[in-house]
Amino acid sequence: MKMIALLGSTGSIGVNTLDIVQRNPDRFKVASMTAGNNIELFAQQVKTFKPSLISVFNPSKLGELKELLQGEDVEILSGEGGTVKVATHPDVSLVVSAIVGSAGLVPSLAAIQANKDLALANKETLVIAGELVLREARGKVNIIPIDSEHSAILQVLNGENKERIKKITLTGSGGPFRSFTKEEMEHVTVKQALNHPNWKMGAKITIDSATMMNKGLEYIEAKWLFGLNTCVEIIVHPQSIIHSMVEFVDTSIVAQLGIPDMRVPITYAMTYPDRVECKLPSLDLAAIKQLTFEKPDYEKFPCIKLAQEALENGHTMLAVLNAANEVAVQAFLDEVISFKDIADTIRMTMNNHKCHTINSLEDVLLADRWAREEVKKLITVMH
Repeated sequence: MKMIALLGSTGSIGVNTLDIVQRNPDRFKVASMTAGNNIELFAQQVKTFKPSLISVFNPSKLGELKELLQGEDVEILSGEGGTVKVATHPDVSLVVSAIVGSAGLVPSLAAIQANKDLALANKETLVIAGELVLREARGKVNIIPIDSEHSAILQVLNGENKERIKKITLTGSGGPFRSFTKEEMEHVTVKQALNHPNWKMGAKITIDSATMMNKGLEYIEAKWLFGLNTCVEIIVHPQSIIHSMVEFVDTSIVAQLGIPDMRVPITYAMTYPDRVECKLPSLDLAAIKQLTFEKPDYEKFPCIKLAQEALENGHTMLAVLNAANEVAVQAFLDEVISFKDIADTIRMTMNNHKCHTINSLEDVLLADRWAREEVKKLITVMH
């Protein structure tokens, strides 16, 4: 029986993780869990899965949560401190980090320091503090990616010599605006941006897919996970069937294919290095008929290049890229800025940042805070 801590239980990854737990009650038990603002769903989950420790990220929701869970035998905490306690629960061997954004860094790092294996859906943890996180994890714990692209690479590399990698290819659907002209991109609405063709995800990740910043962040994550000197390319694959592929020095290319359902990579991360049966539909290639590929349009989707530039600069620039993106995406969702303004705001913030080395977690958090304030100032001036 594997005891699990689930960080971010009410988001799409969290809900799918609990679905897997429910399907495999002999394999997994949730010992502790956290959530953000969806208190009613969180309370239902707690009643169903009976963790001994929970935490709500927003302390103002604590009273409401306690009221909903009257009579339940569970310790209830709040805030970042509560999330860290959930991540370091003594009975837990695997932490599923499904918190969206930079808020996932501190508890993920705490889990590693407490010698917990980390199933990582929170790509920002490695984007903004990859060097710090990997230094802590090395030789102590496994970091198992949940993103379908990085899960695919991990599966392809199983049993292979990483020194024989020639190139990693990250695939991406291209999002809802793959076929839009640059002129059409000027008038994108929030509703259009939230209408992803293949995947069901939370709002922030869906917008990242629409700007293709998600591919930029995944590019950075892949470099940290599989080697900074590894050649990584991005290719648009609208069907989302090949989740990523690796070319080896002999020019052989090995790919991982599957239906676009996040329960597949989540299950692999939870059972790694084993596999269990997933009662999901098998991939029917004859029904799909064709798989297509194209190069990404970097002019139409400048966020990819911004991410690559941030990695070239390294150090605090990565935290600045991520924080600027988070604030700009929220401003777009709130209809304060346009879709095009997201990339423009990130670029201006990066241009205004004086990059410096990261020696501690505090260096990362300071850069993150600086970038958030800088974006707010820029948006005020723009509007």
